[in-house]
Amino acid sequence: MPQLQIEQFICRSDNFCVLIHDSETGDTASIDAPQKGPILEALERTGWRLTHILTTHHHQDHVDANKALKKEFGVTIIGPAGEADKIPGIDKPVSEGDTFSFGSFEVQVLETPGHTLGHVSYYFPTAKTVFAADTLFALGCGRIFEGTAPQMHNSLQKLAALPDDTQVYCGHEYTLANARFAMSVDPDNEELSARAREIEALRAEDKPTLPTTIGLEKRTNPFLRASDPGIRKVLGMANADDVAVFAEIRKRKDNF
Repeated sequence: MPQLQIEQFICRSDNFCVLIHDSETGDTASIDAPQKGPILEALERTGWRLTHILTTHHHQDHVDANKALKKEFGVTIIGPAGEADKIPGIDKPVSEGDTFSFGSFEVQVLETPGHTLGHVSYYFPTAKTVFAADTLFALGCGRIFEGTAPQMHNSLQKLAALPDDTQVYCGHEYTLANARFAMSVDPDNEELSARAREIEALRAEDKPTLPTTIGLEKRTNPFLRASDPGIRKVLGMANADDVAVFAEIRKRKDNF
């Protein structure tokens, strides 16, 4: 049975970079390419050779090293068709419903717009792992820069529909700030309170807070809990629709 090996590390100031490696075929991909130096160090550390970059969206802090890594390793760059003109070095544009092979693994492409209009996430069903970049964060979600609140809400619901035991890797280490905000809108959630304490302890030791899981996010992430009566009570939106509640949560986080 092939194993998807995962190496996670920080690039830039707070970007997570992730290398994935198929133990059977030797294929290795970087999920986005925030910075060349730390990626080269991780390849040296693991002994893996880079074969692919799986780009989630066009923001500079996710594509900065695309061309340099392509020049060095001849990698295949896969990225969102909706942003193909903004993805440096892209070879294979992909869209919702597309599947492709990475080594022994099938990868399903999920369009998750909102943060950007073409943002995609990569789901590995047999490895029970999704790479959600800047759509879903631990206890948060990405800012809505290009899309709309209904788009982002729909994207998050698409991710929330994955199996609860799906591991989630995200684009940034924002969890501590997200936890402090989450407590402000969901103060009576005991599991959230316990998780916030764990996160405080992890960050105090400079340890990562990821990966998380879909199930844990559904129970503690306010951006996935717009229908929760407790959150609605705090917001004074008992009878509003879920998208309106989500939009209010996002607005409050923007100004927190």
